[in-house]
Amino acid sequence: MSQLPTDCLNDIFEYLDDRFTLYSCILVSRIWCEISVKFFWNNSNNYSISNISILVACLPNESKEILCENGIPILSPTTKLPIFNYASFCKVLSINNIQRKTEELLKNQQTISHQILYNNTNIVTQEICKMFMKQIPSLKKLVLLPYEDTIPNFILNLEAKDCLKNLSELRCDSNISPEIFYQLSQMCHNISLLHLHWYYPYFTDGLTDLISVQRNLKHFVMTQDDCNIGNTSLSLITKLPNTLIKLNLYNYNNLSLSFITKFSNLQELELSFEYYEDFTDFEKLSYVSFLQLQILRFQYSRPNIELLMRFLENNGKNLKEFYVCESDNLLNLAISKFCTNLRKLFTRFKNDELETFKIIFKSCLYLKSIGICCGGRFLNEKEILEAIVKYSHENISEVVILHQSYVYHLQTEKLSPKELESFFKNWANRVPQTLLTLVIVTNRFFKQSLDKNEKNMKIIKKYIELGVIKDFKVRNSY
Repeated sequence: MSQLPTDCLNDIFEYLDDRFTLYSCILVSRIWCEISVKFFWNNSNNYSISNISILVACLPNESKEILCENGIPILSPTTKLPIFNYASFCKVLSINNIQRKTEELLKNQQTISHQILYNNTNIVTQEICKMFMKQIPSLKKLVLLPYEDTIPNFILNLEAKDCLKNLSELRCDSNISPEIFYQLSQMCHNISLLHLHWYYPYFTDGLTDLISVQRNLKHFVMTQDDCNIGNTSLSLITKLPNTLIKLNLYNYNNLSLSFITKFSNLQELELSFEYYEDFTDFEKLSYVSFLQLQILRFQYSRPNIELLMRFLENNGKNLKEFYVCESDNLLNLAISKFCTNLRKLFTRFKNDELETFKIIFKSCLYLKSIGICCGGRFLNEKEILEAIVKYSHENISEVVILHQSYVYHLQTEKLSPKELESFFKNWANRVPQTLLTLVIVTNRFFKQSLDKNEKNMKIIKKYIELGVIKDFKVRNSY
């Protein structure tokens, strides 16, 4: 394997998500070292203080002179020259993480006032980013989330044009300098994913320019942490090109959702708003057919039931994934009627809606993953697992059980180890046999989910070893 061509090794190492395994590759040979070391430096979100220390040591003399003039010590981790041009390996540049780790490094080196530390952090970050702009041949992703409310304007450097011209992903806050956005609009015309966080104060001048020049924007994500910015964000939203195929909106909304109607090629739509009132003018959407829509998500609240049912009537047949947290019996029956091609579904059923749960399995014959909210006034774990093993078809391979925070205080029947083992035995006897992925979404405060029982966990381990369970996960979000 050590004789494999360089491009083959590069493809293999790209899929190694275990850093210890990747580190061992460095020790095999010089070729393996040259290829694998890049993956330790390609994402600056993962940088530690030692990474920053090495980058400072790699700074050009001009930058080191600037640091010296400002009384900033340069402590090299080694007296030897760096073996590689580490800055050139970076593909994902996160400015706020560079700032954060730089501040930690400077704190460790000397005791100074907060204001001097703040100033020095910005100076060092500025010089590191200037080096990145010179050394990175083509940056893939840029993250501009301010750390302590400031971002150095390194984009003004001449070298930034070549580095950023092929930028494909940008994640940023609305309250950074309009000049930075304006400069980006002069260089970056092929951004495919833009993730925008709206914070006060928010500027739209440069940001609107940036969006207006995009030729290939496919995915737009907006998180609003202020419910009173409708007019401000509207001027920006109207500039979005109709090339979008994915649209994700989070938290608050006071915009008319009618602007979505122009995105006729949408394949994914997520409207995860906090309140029912946030779905302004969803009625206009309910009459529109999005012929390519495959994924629909309402993570928190949802639109009016009648309007959502009409939307599903027009768009349900093409859906492959549907997530709705706030559902009722009428909506679930509409899902069984209009969404028969689903591969993945998350919904909830009340205690008296077991029959509707069975109807879902009879209608949605292509389902591979079923996620259900349980506990309190909803079906419990025992009822869910019994129905799945008895009524689901052979395509089902993943079961997700969610314990929502607001039902924690309600009485919930615990799943006994005997009942859990019965489920796994029955699953093992299904024909044809399908390996099971079981996911429990809960937290440490909820003591009644099946993962909190030690005997249950021993049974799960047993059936993993028997080859019945492919994967078992416990996590705190869906």
